[in-house]
Amino acid sequence: MTGSTDVVTPPAGRRDRRGVAVRLRGLRRRFGAVTALDGLDLDLAPGEMVALLGPSGCGKTTALRVLAGLEDADSGQVLVDGVDVTTLPANRRDMGMVFQAYSLFPHLTARENVEFGLRLRGRPAGERRERAAEMLDLVGIGSHAGRYPHQLSGGQQQRVALARALAIRPRVLLLDEPLSALDAKVRVQLREEIRRIQVEVGTTTLFVTHDQEEALAVADRVGVMRAGQLEQVGPPAEIYLRPASTFVADFVGLSNRLPARAAGREVEVLGQRLPLVDPAAAPADGAVPVTALVRPESVEVLADGSGPGRVLAASFLGATSRVTVALPDDTLVVAQVDSSRLPDLAPGTAVRVRLRPVPVALGEG
Repeated sequence: MTGSTDVVTPPAGRRDRRGVAVRLRGLRRRFGAVTALDGLDLDLAPGEMVALLGPSGCGKTTALRVLAGLEDADSGQVLVDGVDVTTLPANRRDMGMVFQAYSLFPHLTARENVEFGLRLRGRPAGERRERAAEMLDLVGIGSHAGRYPHQLSGGQQQRVALARALAIRPRVLLLDEPLSALDAKVRVQLREEIRRIQVEVGTTTLFVTHDQEEALAVADRVGVMRAGQLEQVGPPAEIYLRPASTFVADFVGLSNRLPARAAGREVEVLGQRLPLVDPAAAPADGAVPVTALVRPESVEVLADGSGPGRVLAASFLGATSRVTVALPDDTLVVAQVDSSRLPDLAPGTAVRVRLRPVPVALGEG
């Protein structure tokens, strides 16, 4: 099922009007027998950040590279601010790019690396210096301007790469897995910085990532790709709470796959009736076996000495924890609970399981 790609309005809060509209129309790209893009359509509003998410080989990086001019589409169009740039080379598309590999020049300081694109454009030395200082301050490492890449941490190097991409005042910013080489804590810090900077600068941005949490946390809209096509595109909450297809429901976030029976516009699971995210997906021939996809946060676990379930395992994740419960029929249910409750839900504890009355999706099999 393909999500809507209608033109959307720019997000609120942008300080300037530098963002431009981007349209990808019917993009197709094959590599031998492999179809990387299969008629991809996607719109980005001026100043919007869209994240492309999907499994390896789904076409998300190819889409970014075609937009950048680093790959040629076999067919289709790339429109930037209403102008067809499909045949323009990368150096004439006025786009800033940040990749997983920092690609900093080791013999140049942080300031000189940021100045590099401006030097290629023939900007005066004074202007280059001023702009580089402004961008390094923006990404929070102005005090490290004189350091060389080997004197910077991975997160600091990636900030320099971001500053370099922004220094040329690109019309479009392209981010291809820019945080995947960093450790977890730095990755969270830097993704929040990227979002803050993108909102402040207002540059239209395409962010490609395999990290679901990253995509949901930073983007105005998320596009979930599969086999070269968009399965769904929409605000993060919509993607997570109202998946448009079984693939999206399975791919984005963690879900319990629970045996159930469809009953009209509802589904009966663990003795409870729950509404369906998409009532049209219910089988037309009445109450038949189906698989319900239930989020862990929709599962309540209550300690009860006479309860039919037993806590099998508990995983501490910080503020929240995951508890796995085994039911009498060997069904396993994973619940997300507040970590303060872990002492009452130790492995072996008898419990009752209850599902919150929120819409669920149907899975395959």
